[in-house]
Amino acid sequence: MPTTTDARQWLQRWDRQQERYIPDREERFAVIADVVDATAERPNPLVLDLGAGPGSLSLRLLDRIPAAQIMAVDADAALLGLARAACDDRRSLRIVEHDLRDPGWPAALQLCRPADAIVSTTALHWLTEDELAAVYRACFALLRPGGVLVNGDLLAEPEGGLGQLQQRVLDGRVARAGTGAHEDWAAWWAALAEAPELADLTSAGRPRPIDHDVPEPPNYPDHQRLLRAAGFAEVGTVWQVGPERVLVAIR
Repeated sequence: MPTTTDARQWLQRWDRQQERYIPDREERFAVIADVVDATAERPNPLVLDLGAGPGSLSLRLLDRIPAAQIMAVDADAALLGLARAACDDRRSLRIVEHDLRDPGWPAALQLCRPADAIVSTTALHWLTEDELAAVYRACFALLRPGGVLVNGDLLAEPEGGLGQLQQRVLDGRVARAGTGAHEDWAAWWAALAEAPELADLTSAGRPRPIDHDVPEPPNYPDHQRLLRAAGFAEVGTVWQVGPERVLVAIR
């Protein structure tokens, strides 16, 4: 495994790469933590982080709520390997390798009690509408009454004038922030494959993002509809920049 120092440097590089597309990413993280903190009802909430990748959101939640019990779920072995190494000193973080498209993922968590919150960021847009509907139903079943699902992602309006305006707003913020010059997604993965300090994570083959082919990802109204169909009583946006939102559903 890579050293903790190496893994954290790669995690920082991941964060910069992500900011190329989401210049307000840290603010989005802070809002997600605000929601979890405001609804926790206990000092040690159980939080599931879906599509956790290398652990960016999980780490920020632990910085905000140190006693939280975080379970980070993802299907990508290389990213989870970085998370394990980077978070070696975070004993309240448990990492689970499982694909959310597999209906067995809730059982794989082996939860001892209902979750207080389920969070995700820049991940659920990889799911088709049917897969997303199944994940939302599973989340409803895993949460305690009053628990929250918090999804930070690009949740666009249907094609039209408002959707186009939202995208122009986001493009303008990227231009002003200067993050468009950061390393891009493909370059980060290519560098990961060549890094000697990560040989233990990449020896099984050239790492690459898990294949996700969703020609028409669900839009914002689709997410609202699917959450209500899953049983959530209230659904709404608590933060938004262009098409980037933090969407909250209360069980």
